[in-house]
Amino acid sequence: MAQNVHIRPVLEADLPLMERIAADPDEAGDFGFFGYRHPGRLRRDFDENGFLTPDRGELAVAVGPRAAGSEFVGGVSWHRQQRGPTSHCWNIGIALLASARGHGYGSVAQRLIAEYLFAHTLMNRVEAETEVGNVAERRALEKAGFTFEGTVRGSCYRAGSWRDMASYSILRADVDQG
Repeated sequence: MAQNVHIRPVLEADLPLMERIAADPDEAGDFGFFGYRHPGRLRRDFDENGFLTPDRGELAVAVGPRAAGSEFVGGVSWHRQQRGPTSHCWNIGIALLASARGHGYGSVAQRLIAEYLFAHTLMNRVEAETEVGNVAERRALEKAGFTFEGTVRGSCYRAGSWRDMASYSILRADVDQG
């Protein structure tokens, strides 16, 4: 079902679709819209660093051949998360176009970003959180090999109320063995 899914650097041609995901409540979906903010931020970040820095990044989720003709369907992002005075991990997120949801792209992309981060950094842990009620994303994370760790109560403010989040992780050893 999710054939030819890959991650790649974001192209300038992807920016209008990324803007749509970030700014259109219908495109963002029930769990992805956090209000209107940061007009022009995507363009500035793309021009400044192509969405890749030592502490954070974003890659496109694409389908089709790996050549320039691959179709943008969303993005996966990560940022460094502190875990104690000397420990860090990666925290990832995903945003797919509404038309790309339900095809299995999310689980493949999340597995690919975990593998990418383990291959190119020394971090031992990749984590993700989603609202407890986001059943599709929870299934996608589990399908990608992430382990449910528990519920983080009242930790995300969206649409006028505090939401409980389901916490997931995958460790380097999980990917090396699997």
